[in-house]
This record gives sequence, C-alpha cells and structure tokens, in this order.
Amino acid sequence: MSSTPSDFDIVGADAIRDGSAADAYFERTAETLRHADRNPRVVAEVTADQFPDGEFELLAGLKDAAALLAGRDVTVDALPEGTAFDGGPVMRIEGEYLEFAALETSLLGFLSHASGVATAALACRRAAPDANVLSFGARHVHPSIAAMVERSALVGGLDGFSHVAAGEVIGREASGTMPHALLICFGRGNQEDAWRAFDEAVPEGVPRIALCDTYSDEVDEVIRAVETLGDRLDGVRLDTTGSRRGDFRHIVREVQWELDARGRGDVDVFLSGGLGPADLRHLRDVADGFGVGGYVSNADPVDFALDIVEVDGDPAAKRGKLSGVKEVYRTPDGGHHVGLRGREGPADGESLMEPLVRDGDVVREFDIDDAAGRALADAEAVGFGGG
Repeated sequence: MSSTPSDFDIVGADAIRDGSAADAYFERTAETLRHADRNPRVVAEVTADQFPDGEFELLAGLKDAAALLAGRDVTVDALPEGTAFDGGPVMRIEGEYLEFAALETSLLGFLSHASGVATAALACRRAAPDANVLSFGARHVHPSIAAMVERSALVGGLDGFSHVAAGEVIGREASGTMPHALLICFGRGNQEDAWRAFDEAVPEGVPRIALCDTYSDEVDEVIRAVETLGDRLDGVRLDTTGSRRGDFRHIVREVQWELDARGRGDVDVFLSGGLGPADLRHLRDVADGFGVGGYVSNADPVDFALDIVEVDGDPAAKRGKLSGVKEVYRTPDGGHHVGLRGREGPADGESLMEPLVRDGDVVREFDIDDAAGRALADAEAVGFGGG
C-alpha cells in the first residue's frame, strides 16, 4: 500500500500507520512467516547501548511512538519521556511478532531522531542554565519534521522556538522578531526606519528586540536602536556571521558597557548564529539569551535498534545482543542499572519502565513541561553536560 501522491517528498501518515513506511525486508519477512504459518509471541526491546557506559542521552519521540503502536494487540512499556539513559532498553514490546514487525522502521525513526535533537537541546540548556535559550534551527531540516524538532527542543529544556506551523501542531506559540532581510529591505543607512516600522506594525505583546549587526559595527547599531526606540526597546540581537565576528565575547562586553553608560542596562542582549554548548558556556555571563540553530536541529539521531530478546517464553538474541527481558533502574546516586526481569534490582533502585500501551490504548499522558522538568532533574542527577 502506498501513500497518496504529494507535491512534496513527504511520506504520509497513512503509510506510517499501515506499516508501508518500512524497510523492504520487513515485507519479505512477513511474507515468509505467513507462508511458514509461523508468528511467535515475542518480547522485543529498543536499545542503543547494551550496558550503561556513562554517556547519557535523552529519550524523546515517545508520543509519536505510542500513537504508532496504539490499536495494536501489544503490551508496551517504556521509560518516561525526558529520561536520561546510557544503556539498556528504553522500550519493551510484547505480542505476536507480525502484529508490529512492519512498524519497526518508523518506530525507530520516531525515537532516534527526536532523542538526538532533545539530547543536543539539553546540552545547550545545561551550558547556559540561567539564560533564555530558543530553538532557531527549523530552517536546517525538512519542513515536515519541524514540529518534531521544536517539540524535542522543548523536551530538552529550551525555552521556546521559532517555527510558526510547528507551534500550531504542538500547541505552543512561536517566538521571533526580525531577520536581516527586513533591515536590507529598508536599505543601508536606514536601519532606524526599519526598527521604527517594526515597532509601529507588530502587536504590543511582541518584544521590541532590534537586530543590530546588519550593516555597521554592532555597538554603533545598538546605540542607534536605543536612540530610535527609547524605552520601548526590550532587547537587541547580535547575529554576526562567524567570518566577521572577531572576538564575540569582547563585542558583547562593549555592547553591555555602552548600554549601561546610557542608563539602559535593562536592555537584554541576545546572541545567535552557529552557536553550540561551548559558545554558550563562554558567553553566558555576558548575554541574556541565545538562539541555537543547527547544533540542535542537525543533531545526530540516537542509534537505537529493536531486537527480539524472547521467543515463546525462551530467552533469545542475535549475536552481540543480550537475551532475556530486562528492567532498568535509577539509583539515588544517579546510577543507571540494567538487570533481568524477575531478578532483584539494585538496593534503593527505582524501576524506570512504565506502562505505555495496554489493550491497544495509550495509557500515558505526554506533557512537554513534565518531560522537560524530568530532563533537567535527570541531567543534574547524572551529571549530564555540566560545567
């Protein structure tokens, strides 16, 4: 079954749900098993690393994964969204294999990509814990996944995002003020006209944040923006391209000095343009906020795999994987532990696996703020991205 033709190269939701958004060998597998009249009851686990290794990543994408498995005759458990993990399964599926075999490609895609984005976002959040950090990277990815990127960035603890349609999908309002294109449309030397027109045009609820590096020195444009908008100016943004930036920290300190000299120390200074965690750590004491783009949106997906670990009640696994159904625990010291189901877990360990799908129904809520709070608490507990 194929999806409906589209003007864009987008695989449709119907293809994802019916299992045709899959690697071809799953079709061959299903044909072969049906031919052999074989459909064992299995337990399969989604895992990145078999044993904890101290390199933590953040689980995201669970909402879409749950929607994919809804209505199927399977029992599914998973870690809560926003959990930091460094080994062992993040999801467990129990049922007849053909009930979910064709969904593996999409299931892993949902979890792998979102978790990679959320992990990168959490690294940025931890690098500048007291700053306002926004996701500006939707322009670097296919628009069909913009909502996934922005939702995952929020799960990773970022404060907001820029993509309007993504906001409509996830129920949050996008943030943003002006691009260089607006200043260029008014022409060189006419930055004041652009800032003034913006102030007159946009709703009062939109912060007056002037972009101040289009044509001339950043300090010069900041001073001119202050003189143009006066008390209506909420902040300035510096997005200077890396090739012309020089010592960015020094530039920002100059801007802060001149704002303070004019009694406008209340004006926030936001930075953007190719920034990552190392930049945020370097600049966090001189800036009030950051826009992060490609570091988050272009993050490498987490390398999840789905493996059968039990067949008709007997332990099973391919070479290099651990057989048997597993439990995952978190201990008060932040340790992440993996053990066989039915065995005694670590002292004071809390089991992290929770019900996700029962009798075809999704039995869990997916609150972004709850997931983000969990991510930040877990990051503190396990020492993720500090410093």
